[in-house]
Amino acid sequence: MKIKYIVGLVTAAAFMSGCESLDYTPGDQMSGQTFWQTEEHARQAAVGLYAAMKADWCFGLEFTFDMCSDLADGTTPWSDISRGNSFSSNSGGVQNHWQYLYELVHRSNTVIRNVSGMPISQQTIDRVTGEAKFLRAMAYFRMLNCWGGVPYYDETCDINEQFSNLNAPRSSAEEIRSHIIADLTEAIEKLPVNWDAADLGRVTKGAAYALRGKVYLFNRQWNEAIADFEEIVYNKSNNYGYSLHPDYNELFRLYNGNHSPEMIFSIQSIDGNTAGYALNIVGYFGNKSTMRLIASNCIVPSTTLVDMYENLDGSPFNWDDVFPGFNSGDSQLRRKYMSVAIDQGSTKVTDLLECDTTKVMDAYRLRDPRLCLNVITPYSHYLGTDAGSNPMDKQFVLADPTKGGAPMEAMAFIRNSEGWNSYFWRKWIPTGNLDGYWGEYNRTPYEFPLIRLGDVILMLAEAYNEAGDTDKAIAEVNKIRARVGMPGLNSGPAWLSVTGKEDMAERIRRERAFELVGEGQRYWDLRRWGLLEESVSNATDIFGDLMYTRSYQTRHELWPIPLVEMERNLNLTQNEGW
Repeated sequence: MKIKYIVGLVTAAAFMSGCESLDYTPGDQMSGQTFWQTEEHARQAAVGLYAAMKADWCFGLEFTFDMCSDLADGTTPWSDISRGNSFSSNSGGVQNHWQYLYELVHRSNTVIRNVSGMPISQQTIDRVTGEAKFLRAMAYFRMLNCWGGVPYYDETCDINEQFSNLNAPRSSAEEIRSHIIADLTEAIEKLPVNWDAADLGRVTKGAAYALRGKVYLFNRQWNEAIADFEEIVYNKSNNYGYSLHPDYNELFRLYNGNHSPEMIFSIQSIDGNTAGYALNIVGYFGNKSTMRLIASNCIVPSTTLVDMYENLDGSPFNWDDVFPGFNSGDSQLRRKYMSVAIDQGSTKVTDLLECDTTKVMDAYRLRDPRLCLNVITPYSHYLGTDAGSNPMDKQFVLADPTKGGAPMEAMAFIRNSEGWNSYFWRKWIPTGNLDGYWGEYNRTPYEFPLIRLGDVILMLAEAYNEAGDTDKAIAEVNKIRARVGMPGLNSGPAWLSVTGKEDMAERIRRERAFELVGEGQRYWDLRRWGLLEESVSNATDIFGDLMYTRSYQTRHELWPIPLVEMERNLNLTQNEGW
């Protein structure tokens, strides 16, 4: 069984849906006399957990959290949170995330409670219990990062008896963290190092080590984090089989069952033609040349992200070195440097005006290769589709509307659904129609990492540096840089020299942005580093024109408890400032 998220008997019988207070299907629809009896039932129970985990408002929209950071700008699904000005206890994203995380918790509890007494092998009981405890820990870890302390429910909470009376008060953050560590420690003991090929995608012992290390890292327990990360990076007790994928670009284009040994725990979206088998990445990250996309959502790479990437030699990039006066923010000057004219039919460039397109392209392609692998930059090409979904070459031009036509996605050029002069995503975006394997724009058939080795290596580097071993941190970061051909830190020129712990910390922060953009990690990083406030700035386009405003208040560091949950559970208390 590959974890394709087939909604099996457990889900069909409806564990539960909705929120912490839960709309619950009566227990007589899933009787212990008809279920919880066989090895196949245990397998189906596990599948139901993964189905809940990959739901949009649980972890299925993980990539969209970048719009809450300085790496991306967007309109949905977290616009209230990302813009700050309408962030409240009534925010839809806040409420939905709470509900779906608790659904995963309660499904996990149901499995843990029932599988323990099944007349099946102890090995199967242990493995399914380990999976459920990992996923429960994963849900509570996210809740801890969003809200701090939350109500804690374990397998002793029987929804058949208590679904109408879930009124536990909030446990402290320390208590929740303790429960998370305990679950992951037990998961490490019970889970296998790997599964058979037919079960690819199920949680492993290495994933539990990685997540526990991350919990320790977020709590600044550096030595504990180092021990867990070293376990899987250096195969301390087992041969976990993880390795960096040799091709950074290919890593994010794995479909049709292809899998990378870099993926420690991932959502395997393996079918782009069938509902329920793939994530809706293109529906948020795609451009208007992507598979007939009629975008109602829009998330784009930020100018902050693009400007962060280093030159190929590792030196800092500066727009003024390319176009004098560019950093002044004069939009008319930038338009002069970067805009061309196209015909009214949107089929060809008719006049370069004052734009040297080669110079513009070099400003992007003579930098860290991850820039052009992650972002569609001006005057580069993208294999999109025409109005009939046939593969068609498209170019991203910055067209001067006063000198010709406007870009049209059905023709030769790419345009933005919001009318912004923004960059576009290349990472995660399929090209053409993948030889027919990809048929629906809202079903992106790529394996999406929730934990991958590249992330773990950078977290290990951070823990080493914070524990005072900067030389080891440099060695880990250089593994990541070497994959894409970037020069190593401390490898020669002055700009590559690491001057101390604080300098290294900043370099790790930047490297995480370069490497992990589009994977939803940055927002949580900024908050744990205490850098969320200084990262908040208005969203501006390539020319420096305002797209929308952002605001920050101290209370944004923790999300508000959803108002509807406080109305349902009178024992809940609100976070400070809300």
